[in-house]
Amino acid sequence: MTFDFTGKSVLVTGAAHGFGRSIALNFAKCGAQVTVCDIAAAGLAETAQLVGGHSLVLDVGKRAAVQAALAGQAYDILVNNAGGVLHQTGRPLEEVSQSDWQGIFDVNLSGAFFMAQALAPQMKARHFGRIINISSGAGLGISLTGIQAYASAKAGQIGLTRQLAHELGPWGITVNSVAPGFVRSNPATERQWDAMGAAGQAALVDGIALKRLGTPDDIAAAVMFFASAQAGWITGQVLSVDGGK
Repeated sequence: MTFDFTGKSVLVTGAAHGFGRSIALNFAKCGAQVTVCDIAAAGLAETAQLVGGHSLVLDVGKRAAVQAALAGQAYDILVNNAGGVLHQTGRPLEEVSQSDWQGIFDVNLSGAFFMAQALAPQMKARHFGRIINISSGAGLGISLTGIQAYASAKAGQIGLTRQLAHELGPWGITVNSVAPGFVRSNPATERQWDAMGAAGQAALVDGIALKRLGTPDDIAAAVMFFASAQAGWITGQVLSVDGGK
């Protein structure tokens, strides 16, 4: 299956590295006009140069900032990839502070809501839009990190996907989610991989049906499918891209 996004405008959040950068690069290769955003300015600038697009230094978890940055702008495709664990590690629930809990919700769940909220009016006006949320296998089961807020926020993002699909469907806007398995895609996942040790790494791979880890391009391919004309009658769905569990 080949994709052609010539004439389409795409906004990818969390695009300084990892999934976001791969998604942005793949859309650019298929002719899209790509805008990338992140809070990591240096990595973001590098991604923008690679895709030949614009960049926005933006904290998606701050509603006022999102509204100001996107006022009057229109995009055909929104990819809510910003997220992560904010350098946290798994701890017993009684040791988790309110700010630690809320911070992960802000970037993973609230950010997806705020971005969709800002761009939905323009999509409605044009009776077309594609919103793809990057959730996680943690939102469908448990998190390998043991971080309660991450599993909860990603599950919430899946619920948001289904709810917005029904709300926005009458305007020809589809909303879907990709739930990646473990992929070595950024510094955080590299630290997690190293912490597993050789035995843990082998056990993880052995539990995957295809007996290999995925790549950022595997995730990008699923995103591009949901954004494509071929997926025009698919909405409210979650696609696990995890090598088989």
